[in-house]
Amino acid sequence: MDKSKFIILSVEAVPEVYVKVLEAKELLKNGTYDGVTDAVKAVGISRSTYYKYCDHVFPLAEGAMGKRITISLLLSHESGVLSQFLQTIAEKNCNVMTISQDAPINGIANASITFDISEIQCTFDELIETLRSSKGVKKMNIVAIE
Repeated sequence: MDKSKFIILSVEAVPEVYVKVLEAKELLKNGTYDGVTDAVKAVGISRSTYYKYCDHVFPLAEGAMGKRITISLLLSHESGVLSQFLQTIAEKNCNVMTISQDAPINGIANASITFDISEIQCTFDELIETLRSSKGVKKMNIVAIE
């Protein structure tokens, strides 16, 4: 079997805790609650459970099968790091849609990038591993897949 790191499952096939993490994320996203503590209390899970799974469970947008991805990054404040990261995205035939970057603090810059992966020229897993291992990437999280 292919050792893919990403799969799509029906909510009926996963433990209820994953669904509750998704519910808590939605409550935070739509502004029902401002903080994680209140959101997890509302859905009936602990904060530790939420943080354990929040970066690993994502809803699939209605009618979409992974055409766009949004990632958040912590990048070293070195010349060419962001440029090379964007070049890697382009080399995989993905199209950058938005970029937001904060001013570096203590040598680390926070960035958020949304890009189209509908014409990707590798597997999704290969793309993510390549981006995570790019020079200057300190941390990378998938925020959303639509």
